[in-house]
Amino acid sequence: MNFLSHSSPLQKIESELFPGVDLWVKRDDLLHPEVSGNKFRKLKYSLLAANPAQTTLVSMGGAWSNHLHALAHAGHLLGFRTIGLVRGYPGQDQPLTATLDDCAKLGMQLHFVSRASYRELREQANRWQAWVDIDPSLCLWLPEGGNSIAAVRGVAELVTEMIEEIGEYPASIIVACGTGTTLAGIVAGMQNQGRIIGIAAVQNSQYLHAEVLQLLARAEHPVYANFEILHDFTHGGFAKTSGSLIEFCARFVADTKIPVEPVYTGKMFYALHQLCHAGKFAEGEHIVAIHTGGLQGNRGF
Repeated sequence: MNFLSHSSPLQKIESELFPGVDLWVKRDDLLHPEVSGNKFRKLKYSLLAANPAQTTLVSMGGAWSNHLHALAHAGHLLGFRTIGLVRGYPGQDQPLTATLDDCAKLGMQLHFVSRASYRELREQANRWQAWVDIDPSLCLWLPEGGNSIAAVRGVAELVTEMIEEIGEYPASIIVACGTGTTLAGIVAGMQNQGRIIGIAAVQNSQYLHAEVLQLLARAEHPVYANFEILHDFTHGGFAKTSGSLIEFCARFVADTKIPVEPVYTGKMFYALHQLCHAGKFAEGEHIVAIHTGGLQGNRGF
């Protein structure tokens, strides 16, 4: 399971896009050559506790899900059977998305569910059991996006790596926020040091603050108050974009040679760009931006 123990580098960024700050990027997009991003951090401790010979991994996601893509790779590498419950139906006579095609080739059994059924999977804890063809007691259910206590523990290790490299807690950390799990892990790892800024990628997601607090409580961490979630950079909602966002992402890639997508990380860097130009940071403030990968999103544009 060595692939679950890789660390990612910190990269110094010099760009006019981010004036007045000392910016570094934690390159979790480099954690694995095929699975982009921090998904293995979320999966690590759940997989270490499971027996591949006796356990089928089951989870849910959309047609371009980074989480399902990572789960399929992990299952293939470790010998787990995997089942993915996919939101929506493929069009008539249309092929699978490139992401789902990868999943299928890696051995993941795909079940397509209606959007109404997908909402039930979110809202009813054991609803997934109706979609598997084996005894549920032989399955390990992994919630959407890898949202779990074990995931908080895995993501918190990112902070430990960062401190080992730079020798101190940064003044600020900024990260894209989908389910809130990665944000919760970073808050746990920072242990009330500095401030953490989450950039919501989903519209109408004010509930995320409570989700993060709940995850921290379930993982037996104190109720830290040094984080906030900004909701003004969704560009219309999940997987929605704008001309300014697409233009910014192209310029960011040209300036830094770091790949981004407009679903998660692109929105985070765009928000950081706006905050820097608005003077929201102290002169020379040490900031670490977390590149969570998520580059499956580029395949959908």
